[in-house]
Amino acid sequence: MDIVSILCQDYQRFPQDQTYSIYAADVYFRDPLTQFRGIKRYQNMIQFIQTWFINTRMELHEIQQQDQQITTRWTLSWIAPLPWHPQLSISGRSELTLNQAGLIVSHLDYWDCSRWEVLQQLFRR
Repeated sequence: MDIVSILCQDYQRFPQDQTYSIYAADVYFRDPLTQFRGIKRYQNMIQFIQTWFINTRMELHEIQQQDQQITTRWTLSWIAPLPWHPQLSISGRSELTLNQAGLIVSHLDYWDCSRWEVLQQLFRR
């Protein structure tokens, strides 16, 4: 199975049963909130989402691969674990870079909104 097919399946299941074997051990991750290096930290981030977010859904709108670069467009939505159960949503894109072995060495996320706009969603009715 090619990496684009695997990613499509991972997006459908997100955050459950992700295919970590497609990532390099020293994968670099960055989004507007955090950045780190290492597959273990990446797994911990996904586990955090799986544990604390409610009804998490990752909708994949587009995925393209050109050489060693994969780009995706997506919308992530979930219910925050707060007493009033606010629904949050972030749309954005990811840029994934592959090494010569075909493993993801860099995963950069870009949001279509600011961190402040995401925080404001916690207080909407």
